[in-house]
Amino acid sequence: MKREKRLLISLLVTIISGFVMFYLFLPAINIHDMGFWIYFIILLLIFGTINFGTGIISIRRKEFDLRNKKNYYPFILPLMIIVGIMVINFFNGPFFRANKYAHRIEITNASFTDEIKEVDFNTLAIVDKSSSRKLGDRVMGSISELVSQFDVSSLYTQINYNDEIVRVTPLDYSSVIKYFTNRGEGIPGYVKVNSVTGESELVRLNKGMKYSEKALFFENVYRKLRFRYPFDIFGTLSFEIDNEGVPYWVMPISSFSAVNQREDIDGVIILNAITGESRKYAVNEAPTWIDHIYSPELIISQVDDWGRYINGFWNTLFGQKGMKMTTDGYNYIAMNDDIYMYTGITSIVSDESNLGFILTNLRTKETKFFDCPGAEEYSAMDSAKGQVQQMNYTASFPILINLSSRPTYVISLKDDAGLVKMYAFVDVSDYQKVVVTDASSGIQNAAYNYLNNNGIIAKGEDIEITIDEIYNVTIDGNTYYYLTDTENNKYRVSIKVNSNKLPFMKKNDNVKITFVNKEIREITKIN
Repeated sequence: MKREKRLLISLLVTIISGFVMFYLFLPAINIHDMGFWIYFIILLLIFGTINFGTGIISIRRKEFDLRNKKNYYPFILPLMIIVGIMVINFFNGPFFRANKYAHRIEITNASFTDEIKEVDFNTLAIVDKSSSRKLGDRVMGSISELVSQFDVSSLYTQINYNDEIVRVTPLDYSSVIKYFTNRGEGIPGYVKVNSVTGESELVRLNKGMKYSEKALFFENVYRKLRFRYPFDIFGTLSFEIDNEGVPYWVMPISSFSAVNQREDIDGVIILNAITGESRKYAVNEAPTWIDHIYSPELIISQVDDWGRYINGFWNTLFGQKGMKMTTDGYNYIAMNDDIYMYTGITSIVSDESNLGFILTNLRTKETKFFDCPGAEEYSAMDSAKGQVQQMNYTASFPILINLSSRPTYVISLKDDAGLVKMYAFVDVSDYQKVVVTDASSGIQNAAYNYLNNNGIIAKGEDIEITIDEIYNVTIDGNTYYYLTDTENNKYRVSIKVNSNKLPFMKKNDNVKITFVNKEIREITKIN
């Protein structure tokens, strides 16, 4: 077989193989992406193998010379590429660029009490991801016509939806067969779980979602985005809804130096899950309803580089002065219509204490460090479990709150079924100060129990109200009064606060009260 014909056959096979691999594996056509170079090297090897194989067939006709070095170029070039990447990455690595690694993220110091408002238990996202999954599965299981056709995705993105803290996750096809039988109408909706109350619902759409992670062909969200944006390196996909409840796929665009070095985000793509319409934004121009542009894993990686290289590369080998790193695990805080990630910062020398915390806006990457020395999160979890070790409960990852101007962990203790049985409050600065309360009493009573047991006076607000409505109920043998004032503010008060006055309070009474988070702690005057 003549050389020109061998090259043509090799080229055609390589082009076809390249298209098939691109369709299946969706690499970015970008020299900063390691996936692109793996893709390119495989194509070189395919070309070289076909060319060499067809040459061997023709060797008897003396149309192929084993001694010709050009026949070995497709096998030598991949080695040169690998060596080249290693050299480039070395000169762009922390040995030469420690300062750039340390400043992948800018971290400013802040005051905990100034930045973190006093906790409002009416907006505290106490329902974590694992509990949300169980609630979502329960909702799905109650809808017989859907449960056999669709699964609930495990994404459960926490978002701030019209001042309501929720987790949202789409339904998806349960199998390839179910995709073909349902793709005409699409995916009927998504699950929404209130992270404060635990209320969950299946939100049905007027028109089904066509684009999902398990869909095939060009209805697969990754393939849809890759063929629309072939040169962009994709980050971590998330599922969100806008302020009108329209479902979107949110795909951050990653940027690198050298090859897969010093990752950051320089844009975001949103894809309407129903229509397939997409748009790319710069980070600072993205719609404000988007909550997840930066993934927690990327933020943690950048913070670890900050803590490791802040004093240069050689300090990581000798002295290790001032080196810090993030602790295992993270959680979310909803503030100012955004979602923030927080995690502890500890010394590079492993111990059970934190130097403080970082708080990062996952939409803007604004990051602040709070100098709050205290217990590492898993130490606090173990301390909480130790209070009821005979129950063999599991502890959720702590939620960091400002309780009476003190950094405090809130931990849910769950049974084997995943049900929250108790709330534990742990002092961040001293994890020996831990109080566990039965969850049936409510989280606010658990907080007051913690404060009272530790001699901490809860900061309250003193006001005078005029009662518009008042009625009483009995909960677990305890009497509570519920009040609505003329401004339509609602309050609750236990009979134990003032058993002499409460039974005689009535509509139009003027009352002076001290309350915390709508819970009345003291009644000082009745007119």
